[in-house]
Amino acid sequence: MALLSDLVNLNLTDSTPKIIAEYIWIGGSGMDLRSKARTLSGPVDDPKKLPKWNYDGSSTGQAPGEDSEVILYPQAIFKDPFRRGDHILVICDAYTPAGEPIPTNKRCAAAKIFSNPEVEKEVPWYGIEQEYTLLQKDINWPLGWPQGGFPGPQGPYYCGIGADKAFGRDIVDAHYKACLYAGINISGINGEVMPGQWEFQVGPSVGISAGDELWVARYILERITEIAGVVVSFDPKPIPGDWNGAGAHTNYSTKSMREEGGYEVIKKAIEKLGLRHREHIAAYGEGNERRLTGRHETADINTFLWGVANRGASIRVGRDTEKEGKGYFEDRRPASNMDPYVVTSMIAETTLLWNKS
Repeated sequence: MALLSDLVNLNLTDSTPKIIAEYIWIGGSGMDLRSKARTLSGPVDDPKKLPKWNYDGSSTGQAPGEDSEVILYPQAIFKDPFRRGDHILVICDAYTPAGEPIPTNKRCAAAKIFSNPEVEKEVPWYGIEQEYTLLQKDINWPLGWPQGGFPGPQGPYYCGIGADKAFGRDIVDAHYKACLYAGINISGINGEVMPGQWEFQVGPSVGISAGDELWVARYILERITEIAGVVVSFDPKPIPGDWNGAGAHTNYSTKSMREEGGYEVIKKAIEKLGLRHREHIAAYGEGNERRLTGRHETADINTFLWGVANRGASIRVGRDTEKEGKGYFEDRRPASNMDPYVVTSMIAETTLLWNKS
Protein backbone atom coordinates (compact mmCIF):
# COMPACT_ATOMS: atom_id res chain seq x y z
CA MET A 1 0.00 0.00 0.00
CA ALA A 2 1.40 3.38 -1.02
CA LEU A 3 2.00 5.95 1.66
CA LEU A 4 0.78 9.52 1.30
CA SER A 5 4.38 10.70 0.86
CA ASP A 6 4.80 8.20 -2.01
CA LEU A 7 1.80 9.66 -3.81
CA VAL A 8 2.83 13.26 -3.19
CA ASN A 9 6.22 12.49 -4.75
CA LEU A 10 4.79 10.38 -7.59
CA ASN A 11 6.76 10.78 -10.83
CA LEU A 12 4.27 11.28 -13.67
CA THR A 13 6.72 11.26 -16.58
CA ASP A 14 6.44 7.52 -17.17
CA SER A 15 2.64 7.52 -17.30
CA THR A 16 1.60 10.79 -18.99
CA PRO A 17 3.07 13.70 -20.97
CA LYS A 18 0.73 16.05 -19.11
CA ILE A 19 2.08 18.59 -16.60
CA ILE A 20 0.70 20.63 -13.72
CA ALA A 21 0.86 24.42 -13.80
CA GLU A 22 0.38 26.26 -10.50
CA TYR A 23 -1.04 29.73 -11.28
CA ILE A 24 0.00 32.28 -8.62
CA TRP A 25 -1.46 35.74 -8.04
CA ILE A 26 -1.64 38.44 -5.37
CA GLY A 27 -4.87 38.69 -3.40
CA GLY A 28 -6.93 41.60 -2.16
CA SER A 29 -4.70 42.67 0.75
CA GLY A 30 -1.80 43.24 -1.61
CA MET A 31 0.31 40.75 0.40
CA ASP A 32 -1.73 37.54 0.45
CA LEU A 33 -0.60 35.11 -2.22
CA ARG A 34 -3.17 32.81 -3.82
CA SER A 35 -2.71 29.88 -6.20
CA LYS A 36 -4.52 27.08 -7.94
CA ALA A 37 -3.40 24.34 -10.31
CA ARG A 38 -4.46 23.15 -13.75
CA THR A 39 -3.43 20.33 -16.07
CA LEU A 40 -1.73 21.14 -19.37
CA SER A 41 -1.23 18.74 -22.28
CA GLY A 42 2.56 19.02 -22.21
CA PRO A 43 5.57 21.10 -21.14
CA VAL A 44 5.43 24.88 -21.67
CA ASP A 45 8.37 27.29 -21.43
CA ASP A 46 6.79 30.51 -22.72
CA PRO A 47 4.10 32.32 -20.68
CA LYS A 48 2.55 33.60 -23.94
CA LYS A 49 1.66 29.98 -24.76
CA LEU A 50 -0.21 29.48 -21.50
CA PRO A 51 -3.99 29.91 -21.38
CA LYS A 52 -5.56 32.72 -19.40
CA TRP A 53 -7.64 31.55 -16.46
CA ASN A 54 -10.18 33.03 -14.05
CA TYR A 55 -11.04 32.97 -10.37
CA ASP A 56 -13.72 34.19 -7.97
CA GLY A 57 -12.58 37.68 -7.02
CA SER A 58 -15.37 38.04 -4.46
CA SER A 59 -13.57 35.40 -2.35
CA THR A 60 -10.25 37.27 -2.43
CA GLY A 61 -11.56 40.80 -1.78
CA GLN A 62 -11.02 41.83 -5.41
CA ALA A 63 -14.50 41.86 -6.95
CA PRO A 64 -18.18 42.13 -5.92
CA GLY A 65 -20.25 38.96 -5.70
CA GLU A 66 -22.57 40.00 -8.53
CA ASP A 67 -19.62 40.43 -10.92
CA SER A 68 -16.91 38.28 -9.42
CA GLU A 69 -14.91 36.94 -12.36
CA VAL A 70 -11.27 38.06 -12.49
CA ILE A 71 -8.97 36.98 -15.30
CA LEU A 72 -5.41 35.75 -14.76
CA TYR A 73 -2.81 36.65 -17.39
CA PRO A 74 0.30 34.41 -17.19
CA GLN A 75 3.47 36.55 -17.09
CA ALA A 76 6.45 34.45 -15.99
CA ILE A 77 7.29 30.76 -15.61
CA PHE A 78 9.45 29.06 -12.96
CA LYS A 79 10.24 25.40 -12.33
CA ASP A 80 8.11 23.86 -9.58
CA PRO A 81 10.37 22.67 -6.72
CA PHE A 82 7.48 20.87 -5.03
CA ARG A 83 6.21 18.71 -7.92
CA ARG A 84 9.47 18.86 -9.89
CA GLY A 85 9.74 17.27 -13.35
CA ASP A 86 8.29 19.49 -16.06
CA HIS A 87 5.71 21.01 -13.71
CA ILE A 88 5.76 24.79 -13.39
CA LEU A 89 4.91 27.78 -11.21
CA VAL A 90 3.29 30.64 -13.12
CA ILE A 91 3.28 34.24 -11.92
CA CYS A 92 0.11 35.97 -13.10
CA ASP A 93 -1.44 39.41 -12.84
CA ALA A 94 -5.17 40.07 -12.68
CA TYR A 95 -7.61 41.86 -14.99
CA THR A 96 -11.32 42.46 -15.39
CA PRO A 97 -13.09 40.53 -18.19
CA ALA A 98 -12.86 43.77 -20.21
CA GLY A 99 -9.07 43.65 -19.98
CA GLU A 100 -8.54 46.42 -17.41
CA PRO A 101 -6.01 45.78 -14.60
CA ILE A 102 -7.78 45.45 -11.25
CA PRO A 103 -6.68 47.91 -8.49
CA THR A 104 -4.39 45.39 -6.77
CA ASN A 105 -2.56 44.60 -10.02
CA LYS A 106 0.62 46.63 -9.52
CA ARG A 107 2.58 44.67 -12.10
CA CYS A 108 0.81 46.22 -15.07
CA ALA A 109 1.83 49.80 -14.21
CA ALA A 110 5.37 48.66 -13.35
CA ALA A 111 5.71 46.91 -16.71
CA LYS A 112 4.79 50.15 -18.50
CA ILE A 113 7.55 52.02 -16.68
CA PHE A 114 10.11 49.31 -17.40
CA SER A 115 9.15 49.23 -21.09
CA ASN A 116 9.75 52.99 -21.43
CA PRO A 117 12.72 53.43 -23.83
CA GLU A 118 14.44 55.81 -21.40
CA VAL A 119 14.33 53.11 -18.72
CA GLU A 120 15.11 50.18 -21.01
CA LYS A 121 18.33 51.73 -22.31
CA GLU A 122 19.60 52.12 -18.72
CA VAL A 123 19.10 48.38 -17.94
CA PRO A 124 18.14 48.89 -14.26
CA TRP A 125 19.50 46.24 -11.92
CA TYR A 126 17.94 45.42 -8.56
CA GLY A 127 19.04 43.39 -5.59
CA ILE A 128 16.34 43.05 -2.92
CA GLU A 129 17.14 41.99 0.65
CA GLN A 130 13.94 40.36 1.92
CA GLU A 131 13.77 40.11 5.70
CA TYR A 132 11.09 38.01 7.42
CA THR A 133 10.25 36.51 10.80
CA LEU A 134 9.36 32.89 11.53
CA LEU A 135 6.56 32.51 14.09
CA GLN A 136 5.30 29.60 16.16
CA LYS A 137 1.99 28.67 14.56
CA ASP A 138 -0.46 28.64 17.44
CA ILE A 139 0.83 31.58 19.45
CA ASN A 140 2.25 33.92 16.75
CA TRP A 141 5.46 34.36 18.72
CA PRO A 142 8.92 34.18 17.11
CA LEU A 143 10.45 30.77 16.58
CA GLY A 144 12.92 29.90 19.34
CA TRP A 145 11.50 32.43 21.82
CA PRO A 146 10.11 31.13 25.13
CA GLN A 147 6.32 31.20 25.13
CA GLY A 148 5.22 34.58 26.50
CA GLY A 149 8.83 35.49 27.24
CA PHE A 150 11.91 36.94 25.60
CA PRO A 151 15.33 35.65 24.61
CA GLY A 152 18.60 37.35 25.50
CA PRO A 153 19.23 40.78 23.96
CA GLN A 154 20.27 41.24 20.35
CA GLY A 155 23.91 40.73 19.50
CA PRO A 156 24.72 37.02 19.08
CA TYR A 157 21.99 36.20 16.54
CA TYR A 158 23.07 38.07 13.40
CA CYS A 159 24.69 35.42 11.16
CA GLY A 160 24.88 33.30 14.32
CA ILE A 161 25.16 29.54 14.58
CA GLY A 162 24.10 27.12 17.27
CA ALA A 163 20.83 25.87 18.71
CA ASP A 164 20.60 28.85 21.08
CA LYS A 165 21.11 31.45 18.33
CA ALA A 166 19.70 30.18 15.01
CA PHE A 167 16.06 29.12 14.88
CA GLY A 168 14.55 27.64 11.71
CA ARG A 169 17.69 27.09 9.63
CA ASP A 170 16.20 23.94 8.02
CA ILE A 171 13.35 26.07 6.63
CA VAL A 172 15.75 28.76 5.44
CA ASP A 173 18.08 26.31 3.69
CA ALA A 174 15.18 24.41 2.11
CA HIS A 175 13.88 27.72 0.76
CA TYR A 176 17.31 28.67 -0.59
CA LYS A 177 17.68 25.44 -2.55
CA ALA A 178 14.06 25.46 -3.74
CA CYS A 179 14.53 28.98 -5.15
CA LEU A 180 17.69 27.94 -6.98
CA TYR A 181 15.82 24.94 -8.41
CA ALA A 182 12.96 27.17 -9.52
CA GLY A 183 15.31 29.42 -11.49
CA ILE A 184 15.09 32.41 -9.16
CA ASN A 185 18.26 34.49 -9.05
CA ILE A 186 18.57 34.13 -5.27
CA SER A 187 22.00 35.31 -4.24
CA GLY A 188 22.24 34.49 -0.54
CA ILE A 189 20.73 34.03 2.92
CA ASN A 190 21.65 35.03 6.46
CA GLY A 191 20.34 35.10 9.99
CA GLU A 192 19.23 38.57 11.06
CA VAL A 193 19.69 40.72 14.17
CA MET A 194 16.48 39.65 15.93
CA PRO A 195 16.30 35.95 16.81
CA GLY A 196 13.83 34.11 14.59
CA GLN A 197 14.36 36.67 11.83
CA TRP A 198 16.08 35.78 8.56
CA GLU A 199 16.88 37.32 5.20
CA PHE A 200 17.26 36.17 1.62
CA GLN A 201 18.49 38.24 -1.28
CA VAL A 202 17.16 38.19 -4.85
CA GLY A 203 19.21 39.70 -7.65
CA PRO A 204 20.80 41.21 -9.50
CA SER A 205 17.63 41.11 -11.59
CA VAL A 206 16.71 43.41 -14.45
CA GLY A 207 13.53 45.49 -14.52
CA ILE A 208 10.22 43.72 -14.03
CA SER A 209 11.91 40.37 -13.37
CA ALA A 210 12.98 41.61 -9.91
CA GLY A 211 9.33 41.80 -8.84
CA ASP A 212 8.43 38.47 -10.46
CA GLU A 213 11.32 36.69 -8.78
CA LEU A 214 10.70 38.16 -5.33
CA TRP A 215 6.99 37.28 -5.40
CA VAL A 216 7.75 33.68 -6.43
CA ALA A 217 10.41 33.46 -3.72
CA ARG A 218 7.82 34.64 -1.18
CA TYR A 219 5.37 32.05 -2.51
CA ILE A 220 7.90 29.24 -2.14
CA LEU A 221 8.70 30.39 1.40
CA GLU A 222 5.00 30.39 2.34
CA ARG A 223 4.64 26.86 0.95
CA ILE A 224 7.69 25.56 2.83
CA THR A 225 6.55 27.10 6.13
CA GLU A 226 3.12 25.56 5.50
CA ILE A 227 4.79 22.13 5.31
CA ALA A 228 6.86 22.86 8.42
CA GLY A 229 3.87 24.06 10.46
CA VAL A 230 5.44 27.49 10.97
CA VAL A 231 4.06 30.94 10.09
CA VAL A 232 6.12 33.45 8.11
CA SER A 233 5.54 37.12 8.88
CA PHE A 234 6.50 40.06 6.68
CA ASP A 235 5.38 42.58 9.29
CA PRO A 236 7.95 45.43 9.41
CA LYS A 237 7.96 45.48 13.21
CA PRO A 238 6.64 42.13 14.49
CA ILE A 239 7.83 42.67 18.08
CA PRO A 240 7.57 46.13 19.69
CA GLY A 241 10.42 47.49 21.75
CA ASP A 242 14.17 47.13 21.50
CA TRP A 243 14.11 44.64 18.64
CA ASN A 244 15.04 45.20 15.02
CA GLY A 245 12.28 45.54 12.47
CA ALA A 246 12.15 43.83 9.10
CA GLY A 247 12.86 45.61 5.83
CA ALA A 248 13.37 44.96 2.16
CA HIS A 249 16.45 47.04 1.38
CA THR A 250 16.54 47.61 -2.37
CA ASN A 251 19.89 47.88 -4.12
CA TYR A 252 19.77 49.70 -7.45
CA SER A 253 21.99 50.68 -10.34
CA THR A 254 21.65 51.78 -13.94
CA LYS A 255 24.00 51.37 -16.87
CA SER A 256 25.21 54.96 -16.40
CA MET A 257 25.87 54.35 -12.70
CA ARG A 258 27.91 51.23 -13.46
CA GLU A 259 30.14 53.02 -15.98
CA GLU A 260 32.97 55.52 -15.47
CA GLY A 261 31.65 58.72 -13.88
CA GLY A 262 28.75 56.79 -12.39
CA TYR A 263 29.18 58.22 -8.90
CA GLU A 264 27.99 61.62 -10.09
CA VAL A 265 24.94 59.94 -11.68
CA ILE A 266 24.29 58.19 -8.36
CA LYS A 267 24.40 61.47 -6.42
CA LYS A 268 21.94 63.11 -8.84
CA ALA A 269 19.59 60.11 -8.52
CA ILE A 270 19.75 60.29 -4.72
CA GLU A 271 18.92 64.00 -4.87
CA LYS A 272 15.77 63.18 -6.85
CA LEU A 273 14.81 60.47 -4.37
CA GLY A 274 15.15 63.00 -1.55
CA LEU A 275 12.82 65.43 -3.28
CA ARG A 276 10.16 62.70 -3.55
CA HIS A 277 10.76 61.21 -0.10
CA ARG A 278 7.14 61.50 1.04
CA GLU A 279 5.75 59.84 -2.09
CA HIS A 280 8.20 56.96 -1.76
CA ILE A 281 7.52 56.43 1.94
CA ALA A 282 3.77 56.30 1.23
CA ALA A 283 4.38 53.46 -1.25
CA TYR A 284 7.05 51.55 0.66
CA GLY A 285 4.88 49.29 2.82
CA GLU A 286 2.20 49.41 5.51
CA GLY A 287 3.24 49.89 9.14
CA ASN A 288 6.64 51.22 8.14
CA GLU A 289 6.33 54.05 10.67
CA ARG A 290 6.74 51.42 13.41
CA ARG A 291 10.08 50.43 11.88
CA LEU A 292 11.57 53.72 10.65
CA THR A 293 12.09 55.33 14.05
CA GLY A 294 15.70 56.47 13.72
CA ARG A 295 16.82 53.50 15.83
CA HIS A 296 17.71 49.90 14.98
CA GLU A 297 19.67 50.73 11.81
CA THR A 298 17.05 53.04 10.28
CA ALA A 299 16.58 56.72 9.55
CA ASP A 300 13.51 58.46 10.95
CA ILE A 301 10.54 58.14 8.60
CA ASN A 302 10.25 61.93 8.19
CA THR A 303 13.95 62.45 7.55
CA PHE A 304 15.83 61.84 4.30
CA LEU A 305 19.57 61.49 4.50
CA TRP A 306 22.22 59.53 2.67
CA GLY A 307 25.77 58.57 3.43
CA VAL A 308 28.64 56.24 2.64
CA ALA A 309 28.52 53.00 4.67
CA ASN A 310 25.86 54.54 6.93
CA ARG A 311 23.26 51.96 7.95
CA GLY A 312 21.29 54.64 9.77
CA ALA A 313 20.66 56.53 6.54
CA SER A 314 17.73 56.43 4.12
CA ILE A 315 20.13 55.72 1.25
CA ARG A 316 23.45 53.96 1.81
CA VAL A 317 26.32 54.09 -0.68
CA GLY A 318 28.97 51.40 -0.31
CA ARG A 319 32.64 52.13 0.28
CA ASP A 320 33.57 50.33 -2.95
CA THR A 321 31.21 52.50 -4.97
CA GLU A 322 32.73 55.67 -3.54
CA LYS A 323 36.26 54.37 -4.09
CA GLU A 324 35.71 53.18 -7.66
CA GLY A 325 33.57 56.16 -8.66
CA LYS A 326 30.79 53.94 -9.98
CA GLY A 327 28.45 51.17 -8.83
CA TYR A 328 25.13 51.12 -6.99
CA PHE A 329 23.27 52.38 -3.92
CA GLU A 330 20.91 50.87 -1.38
CA ASP A 331 17.49 52.30 -0.56
CA ARG A 332 16.99 51.20 3.06
CA ARG A 333 13.47 52.61 3.44
CA PRO A 334 11.24 49.83 1.98
CA ALA A 335 9.45 47.68 4.56
CA SER A 336 9.50 43.89 4.46
CA ASN A 337 5.87 43.87 3.26
CA MET A 338 6.48 46.22 0.33
CA ASP A 339 5.28 45.35 -3.16
CA PRO A 340 8.43 44.89 -5.26
CA TYR A 341 6.59 45.91 -8.44
CA VAL A 342 5.76 49.26 -6.82
CA VAL A 343 9.16 49.89 -5.23
CA THR A 344 11.37 48.89 -8.16
CA SER A 345 9.32 50.78 -10.76
CA MET A 346 9.02 53.86 -8.54
CA ILE A 347 12.79 54.03 -8.06
CA ALA A 348 13.24 53.78 -11.84
CA GLU A 349 10.55 56.38 -12.49
CA THR A 350 11.98 58.89 -10.00
CA THR A 351 15.61 58.51 -11.06
CA LEU A 352 15.13 58.14 -14.83
CA LEU A 353 11.81 59.75 -15.83
CA TRP A 354 10.85 62.31 -13.19
CA ASN A 355 11.84 65.91 -13.80
CA LYS A 356 12.25 67.90 -10.60
CA SER A 357 11.43 71.16 -12.37
